[in-house]
Amino acid sequence: MQMNYDEQLMKIDEAGLMRTLRAVEPQESGSCYFQGQKMLNLASNDYLGLANDKALKQAFIQQFETNEDWCNFGASSSRLLTGNNKLYDEVEQLLCINYKAEAALFFNSGYHANMGILPALTDKGDLIVSDKLCHASIIDGIRLSNAEHVRFRHLDYDQLSSLLEKKRSKYKRVFIVVESVYSMDGDLVDLQKLIDLKEQYDCLLYVDEAHAVGVLGETGLGLCEQENVTEQIDLLIGTLGKAYASVGAFAIMNHTLKKLLVNKARTLIYTTALPPVNMAWTKFILERMPDLKSNRDQLQKLSAYMQTALLSKGYDVHNSHIMPVMTGSNKVAVQLSEHLHKEGFLVFPIRPPTVPVNTARIRLSLTADLQLSDLERLIQFIPDFKI
Repeated sequence: MQMNYDEQLMKIDEAGLMRTLRAVEPQESGSCYFQGQKMLNLASNDYLGLANDKALKQAFIQQFETNEDWCNFGASSSRLLTGNNKLYDEVEQLLCINYKAEAALFFNSGYHANMGILPALTDKGDLIVSDKLCHASIIDGIRLSNAEHVRFRHLDYDQLSSLLEKKRSKYKRVFIVVESVYSMDGDLVDLQKLIDLKEQYDCLLYVDEAHAVGVLGETGLGLCEQENVTEQIDLLIGTLGKAYASVGAFAIMNHTLKKLLVNKARTLIYTTALPPVNMAWTKFILERMPDLKSNRDQLQKLSAYMQTALLSKGYDVHNSHIMPVMTGSNKVAVQLSEHLHKEGFLVFPIRPPTVPVNTARIRLSLTADLQLSDLERLIQFIPDFKI
């Protein structure tokens, strides 16, 4: 048995796919310490640069000291037992106000949300149609469901339309499942096309806004807000662990779906709730998100510069804060990552199975606490596209 595991590890290593855990110490101004070296952090999902904002943390601490109910570092049980402290209700009410929604439901993470929602809301006789590049958490949630599952080519709405035309009449319910900003390519979904299709074929539309909330929209509610279609999305998922610099995730929906999830979503029912201190920080950030437009504007400015610079080197990138530097080869991705480390830039190789075979890359993740001069220096060390 041990030999079999050793052989598996050897094959992983030979394929250039070996992964290890790394200790990274984030600092202010988009920097961090990694392996004893100070670097610019281009591997973080802290898109607005809030996680190490000293002024923001100090303001929270001042409120923390006057709110005894926040000073609890353990929830001790699930939300359905004694873990549902009042901060959960306050956060969900705030989300409803922000999104002008009937209901919101908070989960421990984006993985918990995607793993729990689809299995709870689907059954035999239902169909899930998902974009081929949906996140692993969505894929795992679909695998746990009893619904049939079909994938359509990434952002190929003609194929999606064809699939729905052929299959819709055979199923009770059909869910169209997509992300709004795709985490490995940084490209954006066409929400209006999806809404047209979901209405034409009487489907439910599930949109994971993990990499868009906080970043896009006038008040940071995501691509759905930016496109003014929030009310037409049946299930909108947002995470707090990225631009919101917190932990947890939320789902925006109607009252009926929320009641059903509270009774059926196993990742909600059978896990310990988040401690009050975490929910207090989440509420604190949510209340301030509409006023962080300058952070969003700075991130957009940096993204526009980097897009132009990478396009000039032959890379296919989108107007997004996530930009892939494609290498194709796993080995080359590792080598480029190590070279950039030596020059003071923290980036990591992204390889299969996170991305399709032969599409290994360096993923540049921009944050608002970087400076334009940082990126001007970085671009000097990015080779021209050669695949």
